[in-house]
Amino acid sequence: MALSMKQTLACKAAGRSRTVSVKALKYADELVQTAGKVASKGRGILAMDESNATCGKRLQSIGLENTEDSRRAYRELLVTTPGLGQYISGAILFEETLFQKPEVLLDGEHDIDACLEVQEAVWAETFKYLADNKVLFEGILLKPAMVTPGADAKVKASPETVATYTLNLLRRRVPPAVPGIMFLSGGQSELEATLNLNAMNQSPNPWHVSFSYARALQNSVLKSWQGKPENLAAGQEALLKRAKANSDAQLGQYDASGESAAAGERTYEKGYKY
Repeated sequence: MALSMKQTLACKAAGRSRTVSVKALKYADELVQTAGKVASKGRGILAMDESNATCGKRLQSIGLENTEDSRRAYRELLVTTPGLGQYISGAILFEETLFQKPEVLLDGEHDIDACLEVQEAVWAETFKYLADNKVLFEGILLKPAMVTPGADAKVKASPETVATYTLNLLRRRVPPAVPGIMFLSGGQSELEATLNLNAMNQSPNPWHVSFSYARALQNSVLKSWQGKPENLAAGQEALLKRAKANSDAQLGQYDASGESAAAGERTYEKGYKY
């Protein structure tokens, strides 16, 4: 099973750790307030932090050349969508990604139990280093993968099963002081990512359980836009539809009726690089 764990917490020396903690305390209130605003009811994060190379692959899928102008036009489409703030509380930009991001990739044939076992180890290590470095848990957001079988697993998991395994993992590893769990979609289809999130919000949780999706928010957008100025409104309408669907899922009120076939298309790429 492939692991991708980005950790930049290199402050292991005791003296260095104390220095970092003292400086961070100056911004504790602001951190807590900001985290609370991002993790607000019915809202999630638009992940648009793809590298230029990865963004280029998306653009090439609709016949566009990977140029600065093309990337700018696409990102402007996303951030200028009218009404998007109703459902999106923040955006992650390239090189501004949250680095404490424990992700177990979909690559492989492993079952959901194997995924859970590895995720428990990864999350335990992540929070150990966060605690060792006196990170303020009330001021952070966690962006993990859900607990799912591998992309090539013979037995798939229902949204209810994914929710059960993932919530069990959260309860075992994530302190309730953390205000928000903003799941990445990790190659799930738009529909899968929304259904799984909805299943996790069928009962109260000690954290704001929400989304920080890229492909699972943007796949339909690209197909609707096609890089054509005359399709700008259609692309923005597609984004707003997906954002609202995931907002409903964060509230546990998502209804999948009326979803298009495109929403069920697989976005998984083996060996995916951000």
